[in-house]
Amino acid sequence: QVQLVESGGGLVQPGGSLRLSCAASGFTLDYYVIGWFRQAPGKEREGVSCISSSSSSTYYRDSAKGRFTISRDNAKNTLYLQMNSLKPEDTAVYYCAVAKKAVTTVQAIQAMCHMRGLFEYWGQGTQVTVSS
Repeated sequence: QVQLVESGGGLVQPGGSLRLSCAASGFTLDYYVIGWFRQAPGKEREGVSCISSSSSSTYYRDSAKGRFTISRDNAKNTLYLQMNSLKPEDTAVYYCAVAKKAVTTVQAIQAMCHMRGLFEYWGQGTQVTVSS
């Protein structure tokens, strides 16, 4: 059974940090594109960051550049999102997702991160709240 389980969310003050994890079971992440998406109340789910199967290509939405870092540990079958300098506007439910596509170029990763319909598997989400 394919399963993605996120963890690491919580309440943090502005300027603080959180590290989200996404553990996969039932399949191996090695060959697929993985991404982090988020959805704030009343808003569309949006791609935050995506990474290619080889980790050679990554994409970050503009608001995440310089603050967030996506990484994957294929040996542990786990995806991570390190979030620093958090802002109240980062408050959302964060989801990890997997697209069973072996895409490697930066342009393709960027395009995929804007098309959540291409991602076949989703976690249940973890709440991130940035507030003083």
